[in-house]
Amino acid sequence: MTSEVNEWYRGRKVLITGASGLMGKVLIEKLLYSVPDIGCIYGLIRSKRGKSPESRIEDMWKLPLFSRIRDEKPHVMKKLIPVSGDILYDNLGIEEKSLNELYSEVSVIFHFAASLRLEAPLKEGLDMNTKGTLRVIEVAKNMKNLAAFVHLSTAFCYPDYHRLAEKVHDPPADPHEVLRAANWLTDKQMNLLTSSLYQKHPNSYTYSKRLAEALVRDSYPQLPATVVRPSIVTPSYREPLPGWVDNLNGPVGVMVGAGKGVIRSMHCYGQCHAEVIPVDSAINAIIVIAFRIGTMTERPLEIPVYNLTSGDDRNTTWKDILDIGKNTIRNYPFEGPLWYPNGNIRSNKFIHSLCVFFYHIVPAYFIDFLMFIFRQKRFMVRIQNRISVGLDVLQYFTTREWWFDTHNYKALAPSLNHVDTQLFPLDLTIIEDEPYIESCIIGGKLYCLKEKLENLPKARLQNNILYVLDQLVSVFFYLFLVSWMASYSGFLRDILSYGGPLVRHLPFVGKVVFNDQ
Repeated sequence: MTSEVNEWYRGRKVLITGASGLMGKVLIEKLLYSVPDIGCIYGLIRSKRGKSPESRIEDMWKLPLFSRIRDEKPHVMKKLIPVSGDILYDNLGIEEKSLNELYSEVSVIFHFAASLRLEAPLKEGLDMNTKGTLRVIEVAKNMKNLAAFVHLSTAFCYPDYHRLAEKVHDPPADPHEVLRAANWLTDKQMNLLTSSLYQKHPNSYTYSKRLAEALVRDSYPQLPATVVRPSIVTPSYREPLPGWVDNLNGPVGVMVGAGKGVIRSMHCYGQCHAEVIPVDSAINAIIVIAFRIGTMTERPLEIPVYNLTSGDDRNTTWKDILDIGKNTIRNYPFEGPLWYPNGNIRSNKFIHSLCVFFYHIVPAYFIDFLMFIFRQKRFMVRIQNRISVGLDVLQYFTTREWWFDTHNYKALAPSLNHVDTQLFPLDLTIIEDEPYIESCIIGGKLYCLKEKLENLPKARLQNNILYVLDQLVSVFFYLFLVSWMASYSGFLRDILSYGGPLVRHLPFVGKVVFNDQ
């Protein structure tokens, strides 16, 4: 038995936008390793910080992510061809000669490029996520042999639906009209309209992504398009390395911040289920979806949509993740923590705000004051401000339940033969919480913070010292609180004593203030 997926991709040339992002890199690695007969991969990459796309590709090959390709199949590396471009420009900023080559050669497009800044101004989100998608669609329409156009969306772009079906719903406004308005309005004018445009959307990311879905839907069936909606993308479960991650977005950033002792409170409903998907599981599904779209004998009336979520099979709550994460961080502590990692989630927003003030803001100003005294660069208040913005954005997704239909997604696995089932595992129910969360935290430690496991003994010693300090500070804090209450009680006794004998007989007051039996 041979791989039907590999046979379909044999000789095909693929274009990936957002090739340098987390999902783009994992897609490139998986295609080159598990679909070695692919013709080539054109990676749309822009120049950045003075580095050309070719130079960025060379740096990319050095990442641990590509270690098994370097060791086992180095010959496939030449199949990745960098294309200089940017979705912020017409024709994706690609020079004419390269563009004509893509028009005649490419048969599969994976559109991954997007702004992941959830708190970005609306105009920025529209230009990158909505207008950028429209530019990619215009290029795709000129592809002579296009078999599949895969648009990467998000499972959270429909906050006004209690349960999201696998279909594209009408957007709150006409995407073309919104783009026209954004084109001639100033930033200040656009900001004034933002709240009315958003309606139930919490940020520019979900809003611009929803408008982009409508544009992709409108291009169907002229384009063999499909929309895939992963939930919160987390580090890899198994491939190519357990726990691989290259950024601190989402839950991993919270875990690292908590492990460093910087984040000590988060507004979250612990009983809500965590809707996440490992990046390699999402990529496996996306590769199979392109194959499925390309082999359809007859296109359905509506554009195919896949919710890449655990759907009704999920059992893990945010509290489960917190408890496992705490234990893991104590076994694998981070180096140089600011304080002992003993944060918590709080469902009451007022209590959370108090904790943020005492645990985040006050220590930040105190540390910056010390840095000022010692004539060092101040940084802590700036970091806490960034953390506050990130937490405010993330809490929208952690303070409500999300429900998704996953019929199309679940139908993928049974449609594969035995070889492809092994090559592209899609079952999320086999993932065990404890070892997976442990691999995520270790991955953040190794790949984001560049910390080494051989330094664990030193990190554990630091952690133990901070634990003792944390306990001492807690004791002194409560002693201070009791002392303050005692002095306040004495002051209150003097005030109430003028009330005469009547005050002594008031319920509770007599006992607490006058120590009456």
